[in-house]
Amino acid sequence: MQAMRLAIEEINNSGSLLPNITLGYELYDTCSDSANLYGTLKILSQKTAPYIKMKNNFTDYEMKTIALVGPSSSSFAFVTASILGTFLVPQISYSASNELLSRKQIYPSYFRTIPSDKLQVEVILNLLQRFNWTWIAIVGSDDDYGRQGLQDLYSLATNNGICVAYQGLIPYSTDRTSVKNMIANIVQARVKLTVVFSVYFNARIFFEEVVNANVTDYVWIGSESWSTDSKIAGLPNIKSIGSILGVAVGQVSFPKLVDFEINYVKSVKATNSSCYGCNQMCQECQSFTLQNMSTPSQFAMSASFNVYSAVYAIASSLHELLDCKSGQCRNETVYPWQLLEYVKKVNFTLYNQSIYFDSNGDPATGYDIVMWSWSDVTPTFKVIGSYSKIAGRLQLNKDLKWYSKDNSVPESICSKECSKGERRVQTGSHSCCFDCITCPKMTFVNISDLYTCQPCGFHQWSPMKSDICYSRSIEYLSWTDPLSVVLLSIVTLLLILIAAISIIFLLNLNTPVVKSAGGKMCLLMLCALACSCCTVYCYFGRPGVVTCMVRQPVFSISFTICFSCIVVHAFQIVCIFKMATHMPKVYDMWVKRNGSDIFIVVSSLGQVLICVIWIVLKQPSPIEDYDTFPEQIILKCSETTSVGFVAQIVYIGLLSMLCFAFCYMGKDLPDNYNEAKCISFSLLVYFFSWIAFFTTYIIYQGKYIAAVNVAAILVSVMGILIGYFTPKFYVILFRPELNTTEHFQTAIQNYTKKQSAAD
Repeated sequence: MQAMRLAIEEINNSGSLLPNITLGYELYDTCSDSANLYGTLKILSQKTAPYIKMKNNFTDYEMKTIALVGPSSSSFAFVTASILGTFLVPQISYSASNELLSRKQIYPSYFRTIPSDKLQVEVILNLLQRFNWTWIAIVGSDDDYGRQGLQDLYSLATNNGICVAYQGLIPYSTDRTSVKNMIANIVQARVKLTVVFSVYFNARIFFEEVVNANVTDYVWIGSESWSTDSKIAGLPNIKSIGSILGVAVGQVSFPKLVDFEINYVKSVKATNSSCYGCNQMCQECQSFTLQNMSTPSQFAMSASFNVYSAVYAIASSLHELLDCKSGQCRNETVYPWQLLEYVKKVNFTLYNQSIYFDSNGDPATGYDIVMWSWSDVTPTFKVIGSYSKIAGRLQLNKDLKWYSKDNSVPESICSKECSKGERRVQTGSHSCCFDCITCPKMTFVNISDLYTCQPCGFHQWSPMKSDICYSRSIEYLSWTDPLSVVLLSIVTLLLILIAAISIIFLLNLNTPVVKSAGGKMCLLMLCALACSCCTVYCYFGRPGVVTCMVRQPVFSISFTICFSCIVVHAFQIVCIFKMATHMPKVYDMWVKRNGSDIFIVVSSLGQVLICVIWIVLKQPSPIEDYDTFPEQIILKCSETTSVGFVAQIVYIGLLSMLCFAFCYMGKDLPDNYNEAKCISFSLLVYFFSWIAFFTTYIIYQGKYIAAVNVAAILVSVMGILIGYFTPKFYVILFRPELNTTEHFQTAIQNYTKKQSAAD
């Protein structure tokens, strides 16, 4: 009241805001619904009529009052806003904060200088999120303010992952039974934080019972109506209940009001009229002195400033409406609906505070965050942060005094957060109550869905208990890999060795050693071995369609040709020394019909047929192996997983077994012609190399399986070179005396004598 009187006196005494206009006012006590309704209807009465008389057409309706400041209660404001809105009478409340009053389609002429409860609810939500309080209780006063605040906070909290374990309304009644039951339910719900969205007198009833119930070590968050109420803070043993935070209207330094009240009391005493300016029903006014006055709190000053700024908002609107900029206001009748349009546009600064209204009639101010402190004898409310409506951001001090063990932030959760890579399994009706289950490999869980282990993408992987998926690395045997460099060096040396042996054999083609080894057939074998070595180059680098389709068939065919030559050579030697005498017709037919050439061609065509059928039915192609290693994509060819590959190896194995058979038959031939040891060595090397390959393949199928395949090919080629060709190469270069016709004839004669003696 005094803040309003101060504002009106300042405006009337000012020569700039409303120069030739004097503002008047009437005060109504809205202590009940009937009084509130009476005051509202009185505002609408005609200016000249002593009784209430209203017209349907309000455009030229000259009513007694053109604007209203108040009331303080949201419940009363709904009545005044509904009635005055019909007549477009501007109404600026300083304390009614219910969110529904911002609906312009219902309350078109309602404004306020206190933020809407919608913003207050957002501030409380930010506090809950800042300290990770997800298991809470909400209680509100049983009126429009408390019910709407409870409803809005419940909706906003649940939509942001905060669970409300209990909610209830605090009645304003002398019967405290329901309040006691409410407190018992809060304790039973195992929450450690309760939001009390209530007007101050209901909140006082609630906390009196909280103290009586000996509830301790809780956190309480208060709405702006009671968060700075000194009477609640002064309750006996209130400090035992724990930490209390609250939302409060922003502080404003307003020293003029204190001086104004002091001067007012002095004027009352000077007139010697004990009830001057006071309600005649107030008996305490007669004994009122300056000593009875206590300095109002800063928060009470802020509430009074809202009244002060509301009056100035109306005066500023009149200033614009009556065009007072020239120093003289127009002298004309002002209708409320005319003033309403200028109230919407008001924008000025008062005590460094910007005063204007948004499209909903709400101010641009935010809130202070206060924390109750009992460090001193008298309870104090310390500002620990603020919330800006414009920035939409909560700012808090880093060092807060919590009334808990070790001054740590109290927890209020139903279940502890799951560890990284664990999903939630809800255990009750609330999403905040859950068990934690570990996510298996190749799945992840993150904030987008805390209840599901989501599978990783096709080209991704994850270990157990993972919250993200990693991109798989693409692996293949590259040309620059150190192992590749070693293998390529060996291939190069082998090709050089094969070329050297081929040249030596070509130059000594008609010598006994070369002839006994197969003559021109040796050159065919060496070419086949060189071709086998060349297929090794297809195993390096990223597998392609051509390399996958060519490398294994070419190796199999070339190696088959080589083994066919060895089989033919072993068979011919046995024929010369054994079958020629016992089976002369068969021998003649073999020689005359070029049996060796036919066998080589037929056996090679058999391998070619296997390769063609394999390529036609299931062509080897590049594949991406996702199964061997979870974190890798192995690029390889599909050949090793096919029947055709095994069939080729088995076919070569059958030829090698045939070689063994002929070698065994010729084990007693002359040393110059006895190839059993050399061929057996070569075949054993071949067998062991491919057995080692398949054994390794069963155990390991990573990118280096290609290197193992290359090694098997190289060892097989080296086995034949070392076992079959190197001894003859040695004789030609270093033992020329053994490479003569006489030496070979002598060996044959000695073999013939032994055979004759045996017969």
